[in-house]
Amino acid sequence: MAKVDTELLKLILTRNELDIRIVSRIMDDIEVELKNQVDEEKPPPVKKQWCIMISDPAGDLQGKDHTGWILQIPEDDSPATTQERVINAAYDYNASPRGRRIPVQTIGEACEVIPARFFKEQNAWVKTKVPVLMLTTDNKIPTTA
Repeated sequence: MAKVDTELLKLILTRNELDIRIVSRIMDDIEVELKNQVDEEKPPPVKKQWCIMISDPAGDLQGKDHTGWILQIPEDDSPATTQERVINAAYDYNASPRGRRIPVQTIGEACEVIPARFFKEQNAWVKTKVPVLMLTTDNKIPTTA
C-alpha cells in the first residue's frame, strides 16, 4: 500500500471544502492508527543455522565428519532424483555463456555458483550454498533427564 504524507492528506481534505472539524477528527484518527502500527512491529527474526541430522541407530557414522547441502524438491518426487537434478542444472549452466567461461565440476561448486533459475528449471531449490555439518543421532530420546 502506498504511503501518503499526513500533511498532504490534510491539504487535500481541506481543498475539498470539508468542515475543519471533520478534517481534524480524521487526522486525529489517522495519527492514532499510525502509532498503533508502529507499536505492532515485530522484532527482527533470530538468525538460524541449517544442518542435516541423519538417523544412525547402528552407530555406523559415529565419530566421522560429514557435510552436505540442503535442497528442496517437489513433495511427490523421489529424493533419489535430487542428485540427478543438480547434475542436470550443472549441465544447463555449463552450456550457458557464463558456464562456458567458468564451468562447474563438482556438486559443491554447482550449489555455490549456479543461479537459482537453473535449479528451478529442474524443480530443485538449493537452500544452502555452502555445505553444512551433518549431525548423527541414535534416534532415541532418553527417559531420564
